[in-house]
Amino acid sequence: MRLVRMLIWVAVIGIGFFLVLAGYVYFGQSRLVFFPGKELVIQPDEVGLSYEDVYLASANGKKIHGWYFPPDDSSLEFPVVLFCHGNAGNISHRLETAQLIHSLGAGLLMFDYQGYGRSEGEPSESGIYADSRSCYDWLIKEKSITADRVVPFGRSLGGAPAVQLAESVDCRGLVVESSFTSAKGMGRVMFPFLPVSLLIKYGLNSLARIENVNCKLLITHSRTDEIIPYEMGQQLFEAAREPKRFVELSGGHNDLAYFRNPDYLEALRWILSEQSVGKSELD
Repeated sequence: MRLVRMLIWVAVIGIGFFLVLAGYVYFGQSRLVFFPGKELVIQPDEVGLSYEDVYLASANGKKIHGWYFPPDDSSLEFPVVLFCHGNAGNISHRLETAQLIHSLGAGLLMFDYQGYGRSEGEPSESGIYADSRSCYDWLIKEKSITADRVVPFGRSLGGAPAVQLAESVDCRGLVVESSFTSAKGMGRVMFPFLPVSLLIKYGLNSLARIENVNCKLLITHSRTDEIIPYEMGQQLFEAAREPKRFVELSGGHNDLAYFRNPDYLEALRWILSEQSVGKSELD
């Protein structure tokens, strides 16, 4: 009888733990997905970058903040990267990326999602989509950048709004770096013992969208990424249309040593170049 009671208590504790964890995943998803940082830890001019402070309204009226970096030679028909960052921190933690893009002769607009940095509101899936589209529209309307010069670039979580944007608008190319297939896919990785299909409310389904992207595509991922599995990058690549390239990175999820990888730099130059394939040639 003592053994039976012990087994019952073990089962009760296990079920209780399961229910608590399932409840946390279901009700606390926003805290699992978004880790906004409010303080800007450094300004671009502190690392030698000229920039414009940008405030614009997202679709729901919330004011979002960004930095626009024009290229050195603005007389040329330069490409402009629209950078969608990952789930933690803010744009002040991405200045190494700004330096890299600037060194390749491109313009760059990086922005903070609602609830990040100096942007108003709270982060949400619909918000990151709306924010990236508002930034795209700002480039077109305020900076007179033609659509065929815009390159959405999404890293990690930012892959989802970048893919969603490239699916719905014209652009020169798309970069998806160290990103995932969908929220449910990541849920299965993080909580393999939970019924994530029932618990996950977010979509963030780049895998379903990327097959509709009609521009040049660069996907990059590291085999030693400890957060987002390398296989997810491969799945995105396999689902996408040509023309496309895959570059294998090195290091962990947040390592940037690959910035010096010649294959990576050459692939970025390919994405930024004017050489392109129109939608009629892809359909």
